[in-house]
Amino acid sequence: MLHLSPTRLLPVLLLGAAACSAPRAIIHSGKVTPKGEFKIGGDFVMNVGNEAISQATGAVKDLAEQAAKQDTVNYRPAIDRVQAAALAYVLDPVQLTPDLYLRYGVANRVDVGYKFSFGAHSLDAMYQFLGPTGTPERPGGQAGATYASIGLQLSAQRAKLPSIPFLDDAEQLLGFRARRYDIMVPLVFSQSLGAEEEIGHIAYGLAYSRSFLTYRFEPGRLYTGPGSGQVSERIPSLKASQSYGALGGFVNAKFGYRYVYVLPALAIYYQNYGTYQLLNNRTAKLKGFTFIPSLGLQIRIPGSGR
Repeated sequence: MLHLSPTRLLPVLLLGAAACSAPRAIIHSGKVTPKGEFKIGGDFVMNVGNEAISQATGAVKDLAEQAAKQDTVNYRPAIDRVQAAALAYVLDPVQLTPDLYLRYGVANRVDVGYKFSFGAHSLDAMYQFLGPTGTPERPGGQAGATYASIGLQLSAQRAKLPSIPFLDDAEQLLGFRARRYDIMVPLVFSQSLGAEEEIGHIAYGLAYSRSFLTYRFEPGRLYTGPGSGQVSERIPSLKASQSYGALGGFVNAKFGYRYVYVLPALAIYYQNYGTYQLLNNRTAKLKGFTFIPSLGLQIRIPGSGR
């Protein structure tokens, strides 16, 4: 079991203050946005990746403080841990972030959406293959009806270490940059509360995601060798790529009436992030669970003639 004191947890929380993770909170129901309607809303999403907690602790702070006092730094095992912490942070940080989204029903049984997650941009489409397609104003089904849909989400973001004093030092030491792309396929089932979700829904399902990360370390002050008069060489830059899959389950709900709803949700994922190349021909293996609770507000805008 992992135990974190407040002094060890603080660096992790500071990491999350400016972090970016893939948008994997799922608030959809099995019923897509009816044709001609809009939905707009926002959520507060808490991403808790246990690998980021285990990696981004005292090692990052200790090395950053040491590097800040030196013109050159000789490579040592502690630097492996700092690189692993940087990677864990961009893969799955501990963070609380808001997001905003817009959805539109383009056809019967098909809607599309855009989400801005303050660092990540996402586009998605959902196809409803089960359940009626009416609206609260013109219901086509009864209360308690079952809906199901499947979708595809594409997202992209650029990530870097946040501007916090000791992480600024680590950033200068490692020269770390990363960009990631994510694909997610959610399968959603739901039961309507009221006819055509007039007062909400209860939803659940599974989601598979695939992430593609390209990262670079460009160290300026890292050298091989223990020093003490021995000849040492500057550590060369490294650019590498990795991809990994994640499988998870989720539940969410929607409560309100016709036009305004509150949406609580929870998603849980497991992923083996794989093996990552580090500087000086070292590697790091990362894996872990991710817990994503969220709470949001959604406004429904009926189409003309509804």
